[in-house]
Amino acid sequence: MSRKKILAGNWKMHKSINDARNWIRHFQGNRKGVLHVDILLFPSYTTIYPIGKEAIKANISLGAQNLHQEEEGAYTGEVSGKMLVDAGATWTLVGHSERRILFAENDKQINLKVRRALTSGLQVILCVGETLEERESQHHQEVVRRQLTEGLSEIHHDDLHQIIIAYEPVWAIGTGKTATPQDAQEMHAFIRSEISSFSKPKIASSMRILYGGSVKPDNAKELFACPDIDGGLVGGASLKPETFLAILRAF
Repeated sequence: MSRKKILAGNWKMHKSINDARNWIRHFQGNRKGVLHVDILLFPSYTTIYPIGKEAIKANISLGAQNLHQEEEGAYTGEVSGKMLVDAGATWTLVGHSERRILFAENDKQINLKVRRALTSGLQVILCVGETLEERESQHHQEVVRRQLTEGLSEIHHDDLHQIIIAYEPVWAIGTGKTATPQDAQEMHAFIRSEISSFSKPKIASSMRILYGGSVKPDNAKELFACPDIDGGLVGGASLKPETFLAILRAF
């Protein structure tokens, strides 16, 4: 089944509103007809609304880097799905490795966030991936299987088309290390097989799965050529529009 490619940029805690606007203008002016790839950006919360109109003009969808699992309440410092939709977000990341590690988010909490995002009208990129220790001990498939099954628990089959999976080997994020295309393809195929086992083969074959571990212009083409890799979730390399454009051209 043909799946439209997607390139997503996670800016993390970077960029002012003015920086974000300049990024979009540069990107739009230099995209040069590469229109067959969906583009997503995940800026800071404070940037989503101010850059919304320019993002639409540039055919870019905006998302949040996280959300709270409750609809509203006394949760100082948190942001709800409805607030994000109101600000103009159409996507959210859930379960990024930095949220799992730095903020101790577990699979149960991540599942609640996925479900809240869907009921709020947001599409989801669910991040999964193993640490170096888990890979070296040959537990990487077990870890990813758990993250998938628990993260997607109680999600109706009809809602799975609103979800993208991003495989991000934790040992390759921000380290400069990258899984080989063979390793990445093997895990992406495993993820697709797992999704098929608890949903339907048609759903699994149509779900887009992204690679998210130190994607760069010099490795993107080989990664994106793998049959089960449908694009990338790019961190540091998305901060400069010219680098992000170079990755985009790898398609």
